[in-house]
Amino acid sequence: MLKLPQRPPPRSRTMLVFCFMVLVGLIGAQMFLSRAGAQKQEEKSMATSKPSATPAATEAKTGELKQKLTPQQYYVTQQCGTEPAFNNAYWNNHKPGIYVDVVTGEPLFTSLDKFDSGTGWPSFTKPIAKGKVTEKSDRTYGMDRTEVRGAKSDAHLGHVFDDGPADKGGLRYCINSAALRFIPVEKLKEEGYGQFLPLFENSEKH
Repeated sequence: MLKLPQRPPPRSRTMLVFCFMVLVGLIGAQMFLSRAGAQKQEEKSMATSKPSATPAATEAKTGELKQKLTPQQYYVTQQCGTEPAFNNAYWNNHKPGIYVDVVTGEPLFTSLDKFDSGTGWPSFTKPIAKGKVTEKSDRTYGMDRTEVRGAKSDAHLGHVFDDGPADKGGLRYCINSAALRFIPVEKLKEEGYGQFLPLFENSEKH
């Protein structure tokens, strides 16, 4: 007569299941810790591969800008200054063309979006293209305003307000002339901005 193998008692089976679950948990925890450690090491490596600018480099950049810009341009773009109203280069400029960042030459605004706001500073309804400027909260002098800066240069340009022409979006980009350089239509191609000529050709057709 064959003797059938005896089943392990219920207590033994429970212990085996418990040990198995503990083993799986330990393996999972080990994998998690290994992955987290690798990620942390990678982040540390990336952080060390991009060192912050040294004081010497910052001083050198400041010196270059002071040589490149006039005192007024430096004061406005680098020290968040404001030029006098009605006493600046472009507040009353009605010529067709584009306005570029005085620091980098990046195109920022066009005369097609310029309007007379009566404030004494160049005013535009929008930038020449999305992403050319950045905006940040400005609570200096006890006021709650939105500062406008050059996206590429990080230079202070001016502020944007919500009292512009309603039929054109309702915004008024109030910009310091000292932060801009004007390039008339006839010189766009000569100065490397020929891609913007169609903007003015299309406006003449309408």
